[in-house]
Amino acid sequence: MTIPTLTLNDGHSIPQLGFGVFKVDPAETERIVSDALEAGYRHIDTAAIYGNEEGVGRAIASSGIPRDELFITTKLWNDRQAGDEPLAAIDESLDKLGLEAVDLYLVHWPAPANGNYVNAWEKLVQIRDAGKTRSIGVSNHLPRHLDEIIAATGVTPAVDQIELHPAYQQRDVTQYAADHGILIESWGPLGQGKYPLFEEQPVAAAAAAHGKTPAQVVLRWHLQQGYIVFPKSTSSARIRENLDVFDFELTADEQAAITALERGGRVSAHPDDVN
Repeated sequence: MTIPTLTLNDGHSIPQLGFGVFKVDPAETERIVSDALEAGYRHIDTAAIYGNEEGVGRAIASSGIPRDELFITTKLWNDRQAGDEPLAAIDESLDKLGLEAVDLYLVHWPAPANGNYVNAWEKLVQIRDAGKTRSIGVSNHLPRHLDEIIAATGVTPAVDQIELHPAYQQRDVTQYAADHGILIESWGPLGQGKYPLFEEQPVAAAAAAHGKTPAQVVLRWHLQQGYIVFPKSTSSARIRENLDVFDFELTADEQAAITALERGGRVSAHPDDVN
């Protein structure tokens, strides 16, 4: 099975489906990521704040998979955005991951009350130029934050990783991204189980029509929207199931019906409130 790749605005490619380790117990991370790598995932998304970079690193080291076949993302936390802190933070993350460089390094939140996100982005440009990450991007940044960091540096993020699922599609951000060549990564792609997404008629109907689970249908919706997506699971069976989404395609009508589920249904924090 070949996972499709997308081309970032810096010319590098990224697997469109990956494996996320948000809220994965550090003690369980090595086993779970090893399961994901064995299942066929090659894109792993972690973050300093998750506390499980060491487990990801151990799974990478024991996998035997050549480094150039893997795509590893980690993120700069809010309390490391000031001064030269990002330069120290990436070194700490690389040490925990056991890597010389990551493939993508993200500013985790703009944390606007702290006033350091422009500095953080300037330092990420330096980190990229030093060869400690191939690509740089942001997470949870709104158009006004993106305008500021691009104006300050002339460097456009490769990705913006945002909360995105059928009830909450952030069309202002996705339109901005499309206009500026930024790829969207969907976090919480299944709504984090905080609303009955799988019972929504368009999702259930498409699942029945294609002989797939509702989760597989929603992941397929993300992929056909052109988004990068990384579902998280700690179950080996679910890890494999989430990867089994490349042998069917939603019709235009099915895709449109799921898109019509938008209702401003954010299930997590607003970027202005995480500092």
